Amino acid sequence: MSEVVKLHFDVDGEDFTSAGQASVQVKKILRQLGINPEIIRKVSIAMYEGEINMVIHAGGGYADILIYEDRIEIHLVDHGPGIANVEMAMREGWSTAPDNIRSLGFGAGMGLPNMKRYTDDMKIDSALGEGTRITMRINL
Repeated sequence: MSEVVKLHFDVDGEDFTSAGQASVQVKKILRQLGINPEIIRKVSIAMYEGEINMVIHAGGGYADILIYEDRIEIHLVDHGPGIANVEMAMREGWSTAPDNIRSLGFGAGMGLPNMKRYTDDMKIDSALGEGTRITMRINL
């Protein structure tokens, strides 16, 4: 693969049942490209957690995935309320998810920590009232 493969997915913030569809599609494409299954697993987990966060906290957004010869980059962008305290949000178990989301089995405070755990690099740019951009890299 000598050129960059670019993928774009909109994440619908109104439909909780569709959360995770982008990560499923990316998983299929990575399989077709012959990417190592362990890398696919990491990408799938990081993307799924990001999609769920966009639905729970930001009313949706979009995901851009760039597949290079040596890495996969995931760019998650939303226009939600932003993350008030990124340091706290990175703590396992810390969550601002409402009770109705927790009753569905989500909002345990593992989203951002898992995204960091399954990637080689993760950057969070967030501004209150403007939204959040998360950039993740998984080396091949």
